[in-house]
Amino acid sequence: MTSSRLNIRRRQSLAHQLPDSLPALIQRLYASRGVVSPEQLNLSAANLLKPEFKGMAEAVKVLVQGLEAQRSIVIVGDFDCDGATSSALMVHGLRAMGARQVQYLVPNRFDYGYGLSPQVVEEVARMGGELLITVDNGISSVSGVAAANAKGMQVIVTDHHLPGNELPDAAAIVNPNQEGCAFPSKNLAGVGVAFYLLLALRAALTEQGWFQRLGITAPNMGEYLDLVALGTVADVVALDGNNRVLVHQGLQRMRAGRVRPGIQALIDISQRNPSRLVASDLGFALGPRLNAVGRLDDMSMGVACLLSENLDEARKLAAMMDELNRERKAIEASMQHEALASLTKVNISQGELPHGLVLHQDDWHQGVVGLVASRIKERYHRPVIAFAEAGEDELKGSGRSIPGVHLRDLLEEIDRQQPGVIDKFGGHAMAAGLSLRKSALAPFKAAFERVAATWVSAELLAGEIVTDGDLASEELILPLAEQVRAAGPWGQSFPEPLFDGEFRIIKQRLVGEKHLKLVVSIDEGRSLIDAIAFNVDLSVWPNAAINKVQLVYKLDINEWQGKQSLQLIVDNIAPL
Repeated sequence: MTSSRLNIRRRQSLAHQLPDSLPALIQRLYASRGVVSPEQLNLSAANLLKPEFKGMAEAVKVLVQGLEAQRSIVIVGDFDCDGATSSALMVHGLRAMGARQVQYLVPNRFDYGYGLSPQVVEEVARMGGELLITVDNGISSVSGVAAANAKGMQVIVTDHHLPGNELPDAAAIVNPNQEGCAFPSKNLAGVGVAFYLLLALRAALTEQGWFQRLGITAPNMGEYLDLVALGTVADVVALDGNNRVLVHQGLQRMRAGRVRPGIQALIDISQRNPSRLVASDLGFALGPRLNAVGRLDDMSMGVACLLSENLDEARKLAAMMDELNRERKAIEASMQHEALASLTKVNISQGELPHGLVLHQDDWHQGVVGLVASRIKERYHRPVIAFAEAGEDELKGSGRSIPGVHLRDLLEEIDRQQPGVIDKFGGHAMAAGLSLRKSALAPFKAAFERVAATWVSAELLAGEIVTDGDLASEELILPLAEQVRAAGPWGQSFPEPLFDGEFRIIKQRLVGEKHLKLVVSIDEGRSLIDAIAFNVDLSVWPNAAINKVQLVYKLDINEWQGKQSLQLIVDNIAPL
């Protein structure tokens, strides 16, 4: 077995004034993520930014008038976890503020596609909607808002996605990323924007004596932070200071048992310890079960679970979502295998693999192509777009990118160079979606590979792994793992600490068919540490001939029969 060292770069800490009471490692971890003053460690709700958005005053005015007239309100959400939590949040919040006619509609991705389309407006009209509120979508729905206006509806757009060249003609738009919005955090998820709208609405209604007139208690907005935390983490938005407050506060409520039945049911079906929940549990256990519904079925089931006031009912819905998630995993595994098989024929060492990959197969599932693109991107370290059939002459694609390559901008460049090849596109730096005609696949593939060749440097293709350095044997202990865990929430742009080092393998065996269970040592066997690497390359592992490895790992706490022990979660492993 040849030695193949991983391409590692270690983070550098900034100069800081963090309190000496913090362990030295925690100080270093914080400082390398931009936390350099004690004030940035204040994750209390009082430290949240104020709801000062462009368009907020107009949106609140329309809502106040709608509540006073008891107009029929319809919430139109996206079909992912952010959209589901946003929809549930708006329904819960508006009902708590005295709205008697609040319904929700999450368009089925297979029937309507993404966003507020004229077809979705027709459905809202059939529901009797007079005031339409979008959550986690709408900023690009020019024709949909026009259709709603033509039917006499008022539309409030709440969204966080990047606007296009033309904005919809809505009664109000609340989006921190629209031009001219001074709200400092541009990283809110859709559920965060919806939360701020409700926060501003409650303040206005309180000032006007609304709750006193109705004889109801103004809702405690903190009660909705479990939804905000789940949607924020699951949507993989950057955990800037404001988002860290939202997620921290939501997790605190969950750990204390102050959680709505729908989220409690998701915690239970995921077999997580509620008192020890961390952000990664939301991102890798609860969120995927909600997302699976939108990928394979109808997200209305997910919203119904989050709105449920009955734990038994919520558990039944969570069990159905869990089964869909198992089905999603099986479909994804099959598609990933097919995608990898098509790429392994290429001689990568001779530079035959394009700098950007476009994948398509007739029988692929359009709800899962984004996950496949993500897995292939991780393996080959380049932007990937995977397409699935979406009709007789339509393909829908979902893309994932690498740091340093803004995927939406790349698609915009293709659209500029070859107008008409792409029908629709949108997204962010790291993820984007698009649709095009089948006949346009070949020219799009050629254009994507051509533009990627100029945008993706050799350094980016090398697949650099950024870590927080190595740990000494005396640092590989349970108390330090507890300290790192408590220092979160960790997530996008505030990454969970990742360490690297050389270890000697004491024991190795395969568990669960494709996971490598290890016992390793850093000090010639004087102390033994459990480790596990998930989804290893079965052509390499297990291998008794390999006794020394380079690991990139996270510190984890394994709980078994009431006992806790240190465990390393291995992200990357290379024989030495």
